Amino acid sequence: MSMNMKNIDVHALGKVAVLMGGRSSEREVSLMSGQGVLDALRSQGVDAHAFDPAQQSLDALKNQGFDRCFIALHGRFGEDGTVQGALELLGIPYTGSGVMASSIAMDKVMTKRIWRFEGLPTPDWRMVGSAQETSEAFAALGAPMIVKPARDGSSMGLTKVTEAGQCAAAYALAAQYDDEVLCEQFIAGDETTCAVLGSGPGAVALPVIRIEAPGGNYDYQNKYFTDTTQYHCPSGLPADEEVRIQQIVEKAFRTLGCRGWGRADVMIRKSDRQPFLLEINTSPGMTSHSLVPMAARAQAMSYEQLCLTILATAALDNTSPQEPAI
Repeated sequence: MSMNMKNIDVHALGKVAVLMGGRSSEREVSLMSGQGVLDALRSQGVDAHAFDPAQQSLDALKNQGFDRCFIALHGRFGEDGTVQGALELLGIPYTGSGVMASSIAMDKVMTKRIWRFEGLPTPDWRMVGSAQETSEAFAALGAPMIVKPARDGSSMGLTKVTEAGQCAAAYALAAQYDDEVLCEQFIAGDETTCAVLGSGPGAVALPVIRIEAPGGNYDYQNKYFTDTTQYHCPSGLPADEEVRIQQIVEKAFRTLGCRGWGRADVMIRKSDRQPFLLEINTSPGMTSHSLVPMAARAQAMSYEQLCLTILATAALDNTSPQEPAI
């Protein structure tokens, strides 16, 4: 990256709001991410303050004189373009992707449509609106099949369906989180994730992380609250596979117009080692279990330095990403 992050002038960053909590189903994780970011920024001398949009109106950001925002919100009303749009109107630069990219990336189906159009590999899928349509999707896509909300994260409402009798319950669970439900062909093989830092041509993938969850079940509990999931970084993958994943993720990031930072999930099919993009997160977790900090550490970047790096790229859609004062 072009920035000399070890020489950021923290005072030039101004008064910073760390947006955390919010109203989504991922509020609990967001509070953990936000607290980690807040502590890290303060430890580096940043004038950072916690701000929960579920408890204060966003216009209070302007009234309280905040200069920029670090978005540590996850899911709806934080990662989907809504908060980004409000900050655009307020004229307060923020971390991560802009309005359109955030909105598209939050919608797994729209994301997959764009990736497929651009020739990027992603598993086959069906949109469903009932238990019957879920059963029909299962017949078309085959077993196993993943059923999940189209616009939620952290594996909320996700079911791995292995037999037709599970379709109704899987649909009902996913529909609790979103009225749009996605059925996706399951890709058996290595589960990986790859973070990106930067914007435009300067967006660069970090080292790939290979994930081994108990029983292959990388669900909400195993993501955030257990210590039995194993994360390998270095990934242990052949060097050419790692480079291929990084190239695909960088293209996937740029194709959606993402900026600042993000993290894409990629499955490597066991049968032929073909990688498949699952989804991209434009406001990834920053908890003690989170993966972007892990990938950054593999490049000798501390958690604190990572937070500063991301904060320094805060921007508005109608301006170019700001280089930090150095």
